[in-house]
Parts: sequence; structure tokens; C-alpha cells
Amino acid sequence: MEQSVLTYMIFIPLAGAVVVLLLPSKGYNLIRWVSAAATVPSLLMGCWLYANFDTTQSGFQFVQKLPWIPAYNIQYFVGVDGLSISMILLTALLSFLCIFASFGIDRGVKGYFALFLMLEAGMMGVFAALDFFLFYIFWEVMLLPMYFLIGIWGGPRREYAAIKFFLYTLFGSVLMLLAMLALYFNTNPNTFDMTVMMAQANTYSTQVLPFWPFTDLRWGFQHVVWIALFIGFAIKIPAFPFHTWLPDAHVEAPTAISVILAGVLLKMGTYGILRINYPMMPVATADMAYWLLGALGAWNIIYGALCAMAQTDLKKLVAYSSVSHMGYVMLGMASFTTQGINGAVLQMFNHGTITAMLFLLVGVIYDRAHHRDIDGFGGLAAVMPLYTGVTALAVFASMGLPGLSGFISEVLVLLGTWQKYPVLAILGATGVILTAGYLLWTIQRVYLGPVNEKYIALPEVNSRELFTLIPLGAIVILVGVYPSVVLDLLRASLDNINQIVVPHLPS
Repeated sequence: MEQSVLTYMIFIPLAGAVVVLLLPSKGYNLIRWVSAAATVPSLLMGCWLYANFDTTQSGFQFVQKLPWIPAYNIQYFVGVDGLSISMILLTALLSFLCIFASFGIDRGVKGYFALFLMLEAGMMGVFAALDFFLFYIFWEVMLLPMYFLIGIWGGPRREYAAIKFFLYTLFGSVLMLLAMLALYFNTNPNTFDMTVMMAQANTYSTQVLPFWPFTDLRWGFQHVVWIALFIGFAIKIPAFPFHTWLPDAHVEAPTAISVILAGVLLKMGTYGILRINYPMMPVATADMAYWLLGALGAWNIIYGALCAMAQTDLKKLVAYSSVSHMGYVMLGMASFTTQGINGAVLQMFNHGTITAMLFLLVGVIYDRAHHRDIDGFGGLAAVMPLYTGVTALAVFASMGLPGLSGFISEVLVLLGTWQKYPVLAILGATGVILTAGYLLWTIQRVYLGPVNEKYIALPEVNSRELFTLIPLGAIVILVGVYPSVVLDLLRASLDNINQIVVPHLPS
């Protein structure tokens, strides 16, 4: 069990997808409940992982390594450390909740739930893989279900949004493939084993490339590969200027898919940088992190917040808020301090739960009013008080209110950044003010003031919707009050990753 737990977590949802495809097409309720059952084992095993994870170790645990394609030294190699276990727990939880949030799907039910379970398997695989080839396979497996889930079950412009998402991500995947092959052929012996690549990081050349024309930018092999990987991961974050696919995808995607997109897929970009760029190319990381992570992260915070403030569509506002909040992750990663890097990964986890709540709440009101126009509502607090209370919790957490999870991760990021880059920390802190501005303004227009007569009889949030929201709200409060439940998982592994890069930083 211990050695194979990650394999079960990856492939049980995939087996569930096969079972769903064998069920009668008209058995909608049976398909829904079988799909929900297929996500339960991964969630339970995730809880078991959490309970049995040794937080004092920085290395990989629950490792399973099997030969796969021996001729090219490709292995089935999975394991978790503090960085990946937090993301696997988040994926298992959100996948379970999103299945229930998808019970309202009434068109192409079998295809939707089969693709969703396939998507969960791909996401689990990305966070567990320790062989670069296996990592890439799961990365691509995840792309196809998301394309169809947006393109078939999305809104009026779903085809445009799906194609845009696919093309952006595919472009990043091509760069990632080239970088992966470059690392493979520069590892002795040739291997895709990430642990070997990390161990040989200092052997990857930093000498200026012979064909490089720019004498002022002394880029070597590490730098070129780092940039290729960074672009691939930055598209997923999404970092400016690679972010334009995100609002379209969010607006057109079904509610549950928006939750997965913001809660899990965006984290894969920053996860990939921490898992691959940092330990495998430490010299290039030290040279480039300030501009391509720190400064770009600060810009993301402000730019995303200003764009969110300009939106009239409630879902697009939450989408742009994700661009802003992921900027804190990039900023903390660039600080190379214990507080900053721990705050960055905690922000990844917290953003996943908070934004999941926000998108689910947008879905609740859209199912009733059939639009998301912020100025088209008004006074909903008097009509739906319970729904408004849950919304207020999610909004205040997103604002970084003390006592809720968003506060502690943002404070850690700013504390860590201040030690290295005070100007960037100040710029990042302004994002807190802008975030409060657009979120409070939204609360005022949607929930306060006189009741819009058209929505005087809107039904209150129901028990199924509360079932998806209450666990996330409880986590938001728990992590806000006692952040060590997540930070203890992260500390040893992130300190180890950080110490690989720190010796190469300019004095």
C-alpha cells in the first residue's frame, strides 16, 4: 500500500472513467454517482498521505520506481515531497467537490464525467511524476480533456476559448519538450530521472553558447533551457503577457472546470518552475529570477488587480483576480528566503481553495439568474442571506483579511521579499489595496443596496451547493488560524530547494 499509494491515486480515477464509459448513456444519476465514487479513494488516500508524511525529511517519500522503456532509460517513477504533497491534496479535494458541482450537467453526461476523471488522473500524475518523460506525458494527458470540457460544455464562445487555451498550452508544451530533450542528452548517463538531473545540475554548462550574438548577455546552455521551460510554465501560471487565454477560458468553461482551472492548473506553472528550473538549473535561476519572477510577479499583482476592477462580468473579475494573486507566488519564489518561498507555495494552496469557492459561488448565482453582469444584480443579501454570508467569507479571504488563509501567505511573501527587494515588496503590497477596492465594490453592487425586483424570489443556496462550499470555507478558516497544518509539510523540502540556488546568487 505505502509504495503504490500514488499509483492508486493516479489510476483509480482513470479506471473510473473507463467504468463510466461502459454505463448506459441515459443512466444520468448512475453516471454521476459512479464518477463521485471514483474520486473518493484518491481523497481518502490523500488524507492517509498527509497523516503518514514525515515533515522532517526533505527528500521524496512514498516512492515507486519501475522500468518502463529501458532502451531509453525511461521509468515509471513517482514520489512526493513537501512541495508536491500539498498540490496532490488540493487536487484530490477539488476533484471530489467538483464532481458534485457538476451534477447539474445534463447534456453529454457520460462524456463529461469520463473526461473529468481522465483530467484528475493527469493532474495527479503531473504532481507525482519524478521522471521528466512521465511528467510530460501526464502534462499532455491533462490538456486534451480540458480542451473538450471547455469546447463542448462551455458557453456561447466555447470553441474560441478552447482553441485559444489549446494553442497557448501546446506552444508551451513544444518548448518544454525541446528543453526536456536538451537536458536528457546533457545528462550522463542519458536519463529522464529528475533526481539524477538535480544531482548533475552543476554539470550543465553555463559557458556562453558559441553561436550567441549578444555579448552583453552571457547566456549559456542553462539559461536557454531555463527560458524555454519558463515560457512553457509561465503560460500555465499565467504570467503577463501569456495570460490572455485565461479570462476567455474561465468565462466560457462550466463552473466546475473553472474551479479546476484556477484551483489546480494554474499551480502547475509555478510547481514546474520550483520542481524543474530551480534545482536543475540553479545558476540560470539565480541570474534570471529577479526580472522574470520578481519584477514580473509584482507587475502581475498590479496589472491583474486593475484589470479585475474594470470588469462587468463577475466570472471574468474572479479570473483576473487569479492573475493578480498568482503574482504573489512568483514574487515569493524570487525572494530566495525561507519566508518568501514558503509563503509562495502556501499561496498556491490557499489560492486554490479561495478561488475555488469564488467560482463555485459565481456558478450558484449564474444557475439562478442566467447571467453574470455585476450591475444587473443588487440587494441579493436580503434575498439570499446564507449565500451572501458564504460569499463574504470567500471575498474577505481573497482580500487577505487577518484570520483567514489568504492573509498569512501574502504576509509571508511580502516579509520574504522585503529582505531582498524592498521596492518589489512595496509594489506587491499595493495589490492588497487594489484587491480590497475591486472586491468591496463588487460586494456593494451585487449584494447590498435595494433589491432588484427581478430577483426578489431567487432560491437560497441548496444543500448540494453547500456541500461543495463548506469544506473549502473550513480550510480557509483553519489555515488562517493555524497555518502550520500546511507550512509543516512544506518547510523541509522548500528549504532544500532554496539552498540549491542561494549559493549562486550575486553577492
